[in-house]
Amino acid sequence: MTLGTKLAWDDTVLPFQLDNSDTRGRVARLDGVLDGILKQHDYPPQVEALVAEMALLTALIGQTIKLRWKLSLQVQSNGPVRMIATDYYGPQAEGEPARIRAYASFDADRLTDGVPFDQMGEGYFAVLIDQGQGTTPYQGITPLAGGSLGACAEAYFAQSEQLPTRFELSFGKSRERGVPEYWRAGGVMLQHMPKASPFAKGNEATGDAGLIHARDLVDGDEAENWSRVNILLDTVDELEMIGPRVAPTDLLVRLFHEEAPRVFDAQPVRFGCTCSEERVRESLSIYSARDISTMTTEEGRVTADCQFCSAHYDLDPATVGFEASGDRGDSA
Repeated sequence: MTLGTKLAWDDTVLPFQLDNSDTRGRVARLDGVLDGILKQHDYPPQVEALVAEMALLTALIGQTIKLRWKLSLQVQSNGPVRMIATDYYGPQAEGEPARIRAYASFDADRLTDGVPFDQMGEGYFAVLIDQGQGTTPYQGITPLAGGSLGACAEAYFAQSEQLPTRFELSFGKSRERGVPEYWRAGGVMLQHMPKASPFAKGNEATGDAGLIHARDLVDGDEAENWSRVNILLDTVDELEMIGPRVAPTDLLVRLFHEEAPRVFDAQPVRFGCTCSEERVRESLSIYSARDISTMTTEEGRVTADCQFCSAHYDLDPATVGFEASGDRGDSA
């Protein structure tokens, strides 16, 4: 495959169900989406890897939200990588693609070699769901623990949703002869749907940092089912998840053929940012002319840059704020 050759399953999330083990899941493949996210910035390799992992998690988790909803994942830490933020916008209508964007803030002089997750330090992993105007956004948080962002997401589902969840992720730069390096990512998410929550009966939490682990939420036949599908997922190869030679449907048959897998319609995902001049103006509309003057550059302009897509906005200060003249003049 050469760069620019679009495979049918690239930049898609395929939902599935394993009927014999009461387990649902998703397979994600990101190609152009990841390239679209990372090419907006010049991140060091450690930061690129963390953003790639976060974007992949966002695609896998976001597939379940409803039309026009917004899912956001966010990591805040006291480490060299201070924050990673991602947004997943549900499709505007059935059959349309979802949109995803991401960015990171970091202290370059504090970055170290080694495992990317070691750049995070102490902090938290947050999940936010915005259902639109007139609703209160949902938010759930869990401490950073477990050695990866995938482990943090598993801990979130165990603590906040009491749903046994497993992520298996693979991401990195594709190196093919005669083709520039580019990012690919792929992953599998499993989620067991228990009839009740055994942890509510007072079981002891066995996860890192005293957190509930997926195994704490299942017992009896459910525990056996959950253990079995996890053992099967342990056999997956990183290249099988990333592709491009193994289709997601073939991967599911290879891994779970005895669990009676069923697939549903795949959800396409695209890189997309919602920033605009109108949104910048709206965010500045709460400020007085005096406040706007403190934001004005020596060149006599008010400027703003989108952290997600690096778009640059250059505005006439007389046209922003609640005392604006209303004439937008030569804003760009």
